[in-house]
Amino acid sequence: MTTVRIVIVGAGEVGFHIASRLALEHKDVVVVDNNTEALRRVREGLDVQAIEGCGSSPTILEKVGLREADILLAVTDSDETNLVACLFASLLSPTTIKLARIRGEDYLQYEDVLKNDPYRIDVIINPEAEAVKAVERLLKVPGAVDVGEFADGRIKLIGVRLDSDSPVAGTKLVDLHRKTGEKKILIAAIVRKERLIIPSGKDELLEGDIVYFVSEENELKVALKIFGKKAEPLNSVLLVGGGNLGLKLAKALEGLSVHTKLIEKDSERCRELAQLLDKVVVLHGDGSEQGLLQEENIRDMDVVATLTGDEETNVLTSLLAKRMGAQKTVTRISRFSYFPLVSAIGLDHVVSSRLAAINTILQYVRRGKVLSAMTLKGEEAEVLEAIAMETSDIVGKPIQKIRFPKGALVIAIIRDKDVIIPTGESVIQPKDQIVILSTRQGMPQVEKALMVKLEYF
Repeated sequence: MTTVRIVIVGAGEVGFHIASRLALEHKDVVVVDNNTEALRRVREGLDVQAIEGCGSSPTILEKVGLREADILLAVTDSDETNLVACLFASLLSPTTIKLARIRGEDYLQYEDVLKNDPYRIDVIINPEAEAVKAVERLLKVPGAVDVGEFADGRIKLIGVRLDSDSPVAGTKLVDLHRKTGEKKILIAAIVRKERLIIPSGKDELLEGDIVYFVSEENELKVALKIFGKKAEPLNSVLLVGGGNLGLKLAKALEGLSVHTKLIEKDSERCRELAQLLDKVVVLHGDGSEQGLLQEENIRDMDVVATLTGDEETNVLTSLLAKRMGAQKTVTRISRFSYFPLVSAIGLDHVVSSRLAAINTILQYVRRGKVLSAMTLKGEEAEVLEAIAMETSDIVGKPIQKIRFPKGALVIAIIRDKDVIIPTGESVIQPKDQIVILSTRQGMPQVEKALMVKLEYF
């Protein structure tokens, strides 16, 4: 079994956290950046090779061993650097898989061109677009704090916070069927006081827990009711911040026919937004001002999403909106160091362009025919959707007899048009799509178990 070699161009937040994740899984990782301070953080915090230099330089790419690399991740904050790095990688090592983080709309309009000669970029990652998808998933399930979709949306992994009046609060998992009747609910994970738990039947659901459960899309309303949540339709949304993320989300909400208002401080940007949006009401003003929020009837808003480029402003505006009666808030945060504070300070939901980009990247650095990936609780756990191949010895036997590490769980099986919420007796068949949840500690063993048995993607 050969070790996967990955070259990461860019030691910023995305590059650092991807390198951190892969280093823990004993991948052969090289990080390249010309920022001395960023590289010092990598050298001091991670067990990876760190080389100072410009990642778009062919000389540097040769130096870091690009020709032997399986994957190149170009994730700097500069689209131009990422594009040139991929261009030279294409010329120097045509077989290396190339992923590029691209944010500029001018470049994204030519995505098809960039995927062909001479760049031949395999995957273009637009962090804002990925973040919009994450917000859309949240908005479609108003009672949830986290939503993951698999099998083209047919299966959902939903995280809900248990309130004191939840019908299942105080229930042990072994007794859960008494509350759910014939409806089978698979509890995949519990987050309690910032600690991730992969539960057993002896575990109890407590007030304040974030409970992750698996549901088919057509049974979601019934499943949410079990936890005391309602799947009420979304009627009104207020967006604060009209940058790229705000604009993309506003366009998405237009398509969903949701009454939307967007507040932007910059008057020139307001004029641009008004021309680009058909149904969204664009307002010029400071979304963090209490008076303006009152004027816009904040109490009547189903969701307030704070999406400016200043995360301190986003946090304070979301807390203010919540205090003034907004039903739900979504807050844009970039710094990973802020994530542990989210629950403590009372924020409902967080969206991160960087975390959304990382989820996409993880899909392509895994061994096996991986279709999608999602991280839970920051980066403490990961969910993979993959295809079981005929040569795999995970097929043809009950799940309880498969040698998965502690902290790993098969949470769904998709077979043709059927969705199976598995038990220990369920048997995986060739070409089944399987969804696996694992703690960060268990992922190396999960991947190792799948690598020799699943086709390399």
